[in-house]
Amino acid sequence: MASSALEVLEKLKAAPVMDNPHLAKANGTFLQSGSATGGLTYYDLDLGAKLVYPVLTPLRNVIPRVSGRGGIQASWRAITAINASGMRVGVSESNRGGVQAVATHDYVASYKGIGIESTASFEAFYAAQGFDDIRALAAKTGLESLMLSEESMILGGNNSLPLGTPPIPTLTASSTGGSLAAQSWSVLVVPLSHDGMINASVTGGVQQLIQRTNADGSIDKFGGGAGYKSSNAIVTTTGTTSSIAATVTAVPGALGYAWFWGAPNLESLGAITSINSVSIIGAATGTLKATSLNNSTSATDNTDYSTNNLAFDGLLTQAMKQGSGAYYAIQPMGTPGIGTPLTSDAAGGIVEIDLALKSMWDNFRLSPDTIWVNSQEALNLSKKILAGSSSSAQRFVFNSEQGMLGGGIMVRTYLNRFSMQGASILDIKIHPNMPAGTLLMTTSQLPYPLSNVGNVMQIRTRQDYYQVEWPLRSRKYEYGVYADEVLQHYFPPSLAVITNIGNA
Repeated sequence: MASSALEVLEKLKAAPVMDNPHLAKANGTFLQSGSATGGLTYYDLDLGAKLVYPVLTPLRNVIPRVSGRGGIQASWRAITAINASGMRVGVSESNRGGVQAVATHDYVASYKGIGIESTASFEAFYAAQGFDDIRALAAKTGLESLMLSEESMILGGNNSLPLGTPPIPTLTASSTGGSLAAQSWSVLVVPLSHDGMINASVTGGVQQLIQRTNADGSIDKFGGGAGYKSSNAIVTTTGTTSSIAATVTAVPGALGYAWFWGAPNLESLGAITSINSVSIIGAATGTLKATSLNNSTSATDNTDYSTNNLAFDGLLTQAMKQGSGAYYAIQPMGTPGIGTPLTSDAAGGIVEIDLALKSMWDNFRLSPDTIWVNSQEALNLSKKILAGSSSSAQRFVFNSEQGMLGGGIMVRTYLNRFSMQGASILDIKIHPNMPAGTLLMTTSQLPYPLSNVGNVMQIRTRQDYYQVEWPLRSRKYEYGVYADEVLQHYFPPSLAVITNIGNA
């Protein structure tokens, strides 16, 4: 028997595999699988999930965080002017001088809690063993999500600036320029806050009242950033190639507008604009109906949802509030659908920015150091500054090494001609949460000696970031990341905002 088995093995070794009838008739050859997860195939998977999402929080990163001392609000008083009446200081012999007038202002900022939660089921934890620590990821992504939302609130949180009801739009019909049919068209508009603007879209609609069911089953209600809808305006078009130019008087505090149009009482959302006008050239494509929106005269819903009672006021809101002392300019209406863009002064500057800088110097002897913009304004600023510069005012440095010549120019700073130094530099920075059509200037240091202001702006915390791993109530781990804080800005006149900027 043994010799017979050896003979068979010798014959198998001598014959090619495919010539062997015992192996060829079956799947005797190992071939590469056609599937990454099938067959005897190694699955080439890097351990650990790649976290490829942006965590961009430029304001949160640079604004100091300080500890509060309890209470429900941060309060402070400021002396905003000395010798406010401009009294002359000359005195006659043996007599005393006049008594100066001192201007003061009281400030209050209420603390707000912020937080977000994440979960990991037992089964998800089991399945991830050997690949990643899913419980650590739940805590990490929770903290990062909280920071991202906090950044947006620092920029544009709106607790106290209701947008109210906008005026009735003004409509102008044209028989050309679009595809509107001959009929009566009704148009109305809704103003949007920062929060409303960055969360609005034609397909997704605008957010009014938000009712959020929390992890513990409680429900929070707050405004999503939309003011009241306006009354509707009606215009009649003729032919089949008509268009409508719609404008509305700018609403103070609004960073955008939602436009609805259609047959009377059948208006749908058709456009979200960062300026106070729109060119209507076709039927509205959104699904949100104007009839579902609240109205300031409605007996059933007369709430302005442009504010959020769970948020603190951000920099934009603090600057745009009446009486803040900050520089706040709204660009003129301009051409419907195009607006009024920033204007080159043909000497390397921007007219509107220089007006803001001059005003801040003339009134408060202030020189801001940063301009925060959307990518749209960053591009437009570069084009206007470069196109308006005389060749003698430019200086280019070229590197002649092979492969070192590249295209594209980006203006990263702006020269302020109104400062004690004769000229100072403002950094131009793109902010990930800045809506198009808006520009913000900030000042990190006041030029006032012994001002008793260490930080011009700061996050004051009753409790800084903390994590809670909640007791188990089901077969999943639950984590919450929280903070309790408010944004303090000690001198809003050191801010400047320009809104309603056209894209050109």
